[in-house]
Amino acid sequence: MESQITILGSGTGVPSLARNSCSFLLRTGGVNLLFDCGAGVMKRLLEAGASIFDIHYIFLSHFHPDHIGELAAFLFALKYPAPAAQRQRLTIVAGLGFRAFFERLKNVYGHWITLPPDLFDVVELDTQAEDHYPSSAFSVTSMPVAHRPESLAYRIVDARGKALVYSGDTDDCHDLVSIAADADLMICESAFPDGHKVAGHLTPSLAGKIAHTAGVKRLVLTHFYPACETVDIENQCRSAYSGPIVLARDLMTLTL
Repeated sequence: MESQITILGSGTGVPSLARNSCSFLLRTGGVNLLFDCGAGVMKRLLEAGASIFDIHYIFLSHFHPDHIGELAAFLFALKYPAPAAQRQRLTIVAGLGFRAFFERLKNVYGHWITLPPDLFDVVELDTQAEDHYPSSAFSVTSMPVAHRPESLAYRIVDARGKALVYSGDTDDCHDLVSIAADADLMICESAFPDGHKVAGHLTPSLAGKIAHTAGVKRLVLTHFYPACETVDIENQCRSAYSGPIVLARDLMTLTL
């Protein structure tokens, strides 16, 4: 069965009526993977026909508020039976340093965000080199990227052997090309238009260059700041990449 991707947010921390903070849901092999957990993600899950109680894994690209800001509320909501109490284990996967970050978060919220040990786990991945997380339904490779010390890109391979890569927030870097090699689908940040490059982020042509060099089969651009709404993002990306390009929209569904 094909894995299904639903874009839950294609925007940034800047408030938008059309775009939530960058996030997506991957349904594969009967398992639900949430990538990043910024403001509005719980509501978007409901709009996508899922809920917080359906999520098996949360993969965090880094700890900026627009990617992690709703995590405490997410965990808090899992403690209460609406519509049903938590029944399955939730695993949070993130870069090295997340456990310390989460302990500081618990210093603020305490038992409000503390889940039963048999229903909760944290996995930290290396932030200096390639790392791996195996599962019966999928496999994950992570690679550090150029944004924050804890920043990771993820490569998920489903049971059919199809590869999805998520860049997280990143600047141009060789490791992103490496992890994206021959990916069937890459969800890549394209935060600012060409000519408005900001350190730690990509432009459409840079995202296209990375996808072209890596041999990515299909490219989804996301994480658009408001400046992107006034230019032809696809055309700018097309200057470097000739494959299929999709501009992410909230609640858009794709298959892998």
